[in-house]
Amino acid sequence: MVVAAGIAWLLFGSSLFAYGLLFLPVAAATALWVRPADLVTAPISVPIAFAVGVWPISGGSGGFGGQLMGLVSALSLHAGWLYAGTLAAALIAVVRKAVDIGKRRLPPRRTA
Repeated sequence: MVVAAGIAWLLFGSSLFAYGLLFLPVAAATALWVRPADLVTAPISVPIAFAVGVWPISGGSGGFGGQLMGLVSALSLHAGWLYAGTLAAALIAVVRKAVDIGKRRLPPRRTA
């Protein structure tokens, strides 16, 4: 997400809308690429990645307090992207887990 923030900064002038659009496929890819044993971590790590990535483009100014207020403002004003990406990651993780459980319950196929 830091790379996505860099792309949003270079191409779109620190647009948080563009950052949010870039966040959705990254959230889905995170849930698709995580190991089956770590599926529960995908919906947890995605919001953390969003917060880490939005910090450089949040627009805070003047020291630590200003940077922190810019980060909090960006997170609160663009929470829709955060919720949508987290929901996408959670749904993908749940479907992957259900498919994994279904594969375990199937009896082994006999080959003739």
